[in-house]
This record gives sequence, C-alpha cells and structure tokens, in this order.
Amino acid sequence: MRMKDRIHEHRITLPSNEEMLLRLAEGWRLAAVVWERDAEAGSVARRPVQEVVPFGLRVDQDCEHLEEDTQENEVILLALELIVQDFRLSQVAVELNRRQYRTRARTQWNAASVFELLPRLIDVGPKIFSSQEWAERRQHLFQAIQQ
Repeated sequence: MRMKDRIHEHRITLPSNEEMLLRLAEGWRLAAVVWERDAEAGSVARRPVQEVVPFGLRVDQDCEHLEEDTQENEVILLALELIVQDFRLSQVAVELNRRQYRTRARTQWNAASVFELLPRLIDVGPKIFSSQEWAERRQHLFQAIQQ
C-alpha cells in the first residue's frame, strides 16, 4: 500500500513561484488551501452539522454526547438475531413491522431500509456478540433449533 507524505505549513504569505516550482520538481502536489480571517466574537455564522447520529444512539440532553437509544437498540438486536437465523432482508422488515417498530422517519421497514441498517449492524456486531444479552439470545436460538 502506498503511503502519502504531507507537509502542513502555517503561513501568512503565499509561496513564491520559485518555491512552487521547487516543490513540484520534488514530486509534491498542492492538496488544499485554507482561508481564515479575524471575526468579532459571536459574529461567526454557525453552519448546520451534516452528520447523522448512528442508529441505536441519540443526542444526550447535554447536547454534547451520544447515549444509547433503547428502542433502536431493540431493532438492532432483533435484526441481527433474524439475520443470524438466515432470514432474508424482506423477512426481517416484515418482522420489525409486525412488532410495531418504525424507522427514524416513522415509516414501515422494507428490505431497502434494513439494507441501509447493515453498516451499523457491522459496527456494533462485535460489541453485541460479546454481550451477556446476546449469549442469552443465542441459547434461546439453539433451543429453538433443537426442537
């Protein structure tokens, strides 16, 4: 795998043409330019955050941390359990809807919305699979299979 060398310089002047040509001759490419200016306190316009809170979490009351969302975690556990049992995504959606679970948009689950949940299931899978609750669920799964 190829690694990248990077140089971050804090400057107050633009590089000269000679410096640019020297860097290019050494194999460097210009990758970014950051502009900044002084602003009065409180005058900086706030831009909305474009990140989505991961499914199974919600913004805490302090608005600075994330906390677990119990209902969304139930959806994650059930979806994982059904996938482990080799249910198709459409069957997982049917079961989530049967149990009255809804997506964050308050719509019914479908195969596509369950598919969109898969990256989150991969993220939390190791934590869930090592939990006591999953061990108990696994016992129930094995008992159901043996009957």
